[in-house]
Amino acid sequence: MEHPTAMFENLRKNVNSHKGMSEEEFNLGTTFFAPKKLRKRQYVLQAGDVCKWLVFIERGCLRLYSIDDLGKEHVLRFGIEGWWMTDLESFQGLKPSAANIDALEDSELLLIGPESLQKLSDTVPIWDRYFRVIIDNEFKAAMARISDFVGASAEDRYLNFLDLYPDLFQRIPLHQIASYLGVTPQTLSRIRKQLSKHK
Repeated sequence: MEHPTAMFENLRKNVNSHKGMSEEEFNLGTTFFAPKKLRKRQYVLQAGDVCKWLVFIERGCLRLYSIDDLGKEHVLRFGIEGWWMTDLESFQGLKPSAANIDALEDSELLLIGPESLQKLSDTVPIWDRYFRVIIDNEFKAAMARISDFVGASAEDRYLNFLDLYPDLFQRIPLHQIASYLGVTPQTLSRIRKQLSKHK
């Protein structure tokens, strides 16, 4: 099955940043992905289901979030074009996820499941090395997120957010960002005002 080159534009850039993969190896690898379009608010994962995919975002924006016993949403992560998104614990452990992944914008995704991932890794070994780096990065991102909440002030979490997602304030509602930071929208507004005074 062949896919249009444009469909894999950002994946190609991501792979290139890790170096060493030939055009032939990349093109063969793309045949193992399943393209999927999500409309805004559609899910790629819902809590209680096993996460079946590593998700690459070609276009759009996703969020990974959980809902507590009181019905409050807690945003754990955002993903934008050129990024990978998954619930790694559910994907690797094949157990039900406590999280949801949905689209904050109309999005174009590339999905690869465990069986296709294994076949691709066996067929083109350089993809196996690439995915090891991706999964390691996912783990490090999760650890950094935990560290952020344990040891950083709300202001520091906001500054870290700006480093990680510099363009998201133009793309998603402030209450989503506040949820990610673990503060109220009012607190976020106050932090932004205070920091703008020091510029």
